[in-house]
Amino acid sequence: QVQLVESGGGLVQPGGSLRLSCATSGSIFNINTMGWYRQAPGKQRELVATISRGGRANYADSVKGRFTVSRDNVKNTVYLQMSSLSPEDAAVYYCYADLLLVGGVTYDDYWGQGTQVTVSS
Repeated sequence: QVQLVESGGGLVQPGGSLRLSCATSGSIFNINTMGWYRQAPGKQRELVATISRGGRANYADSVKGRFTVSRDNVKNTVYLQMSSLSPEDAAVYYCYADLLLVGGVTYDDYWGQGTQVTVSS
């Protein structure tokens, strides 16, 4: 059983910052790519940022220069530092991990339950 647990969401004023964390646990042999998606009400889930095991990051154009994704390969945790937040960033943020289970033969995507980010004055 694998779990991805997000934390760090909440209410922040426009222009503010938040740091999301996503910790994985379970019988994990290796984690390839990790990342973050978000979904606002009435909209499709969209990519926010991904990071490879080696640290190569990829960002959606809408968050470049404001968000920073990072990971700790020892803790199997991925982070998302968000700054200069605007109401357009408000959404449920989901983390994911492309991982291989102990005894497994293929990499599969696993998802967290989501954490709400609200940007409002």
